Amino acid sequence: MLLGEYKHTLDTKGRLAIPVKFRDKLESGTIITRGLDRCLFIFGRKEWENLVGKLVQLPLAQANSRAFVRLMLAGAMDVELDKQGRILIPDYLRTYADLSKETIVAGLFNRVEVWDAKLWSDYKAKTESASDEIAEKLGELGI
Repeated sequence: MLLGEYKHTLDTKGRLAIPVKFRDKLESGTIITRGLDRCLFIFGRKEWENLVGKLVQLPLAQANSRAFVRLMLAGAMDVELDKQGRILIPDYLRTYADLSKETIVAGLFNRVEVWDAKLWSDYKAKTESASDEIAEKLGELGI
C-alpha cells in the first residue's frame, strides 16, 4: 500500500525524490500522468495496466469518456527512478500541476499524487471544512 503525506522539494531540473516507503512499489516501472484537481498521478506498472484496461473499455462515442481518456493517456509518460530515488517530471506535467519548488507527495493506496504545496494546503482546507457533508454523501453510497 502507498500511504502517507510527505514534503519534498522539486529541484531546478524538475527532479523529485520519491519517499523511500514508495520506491519498492515503483521499481518495476513507473508512469506519471495528469491527475485530477491539478495534481499528478504516479502509478506502478501493474496498477497502470489495470487502469488502462478500464479506460479503453469506456464508450468512444461519449465526449466525457474521450476527454477523460485523453487526459489520462495523452499526458502519461514512463519515468525511471534514478540511483537517488528521484524521477524527472516533464515540463508539461509540472506546468499542468503548477508545481513550484515545494511539493507534497501523497500515497493513496494504489497511486501516488504529487501536488504543489500551496495547492495541497488549499485543497485540504476546503475538503476538511466540508468533511461532514462528504461523509453524509458517502453514507448514502453505503460507505
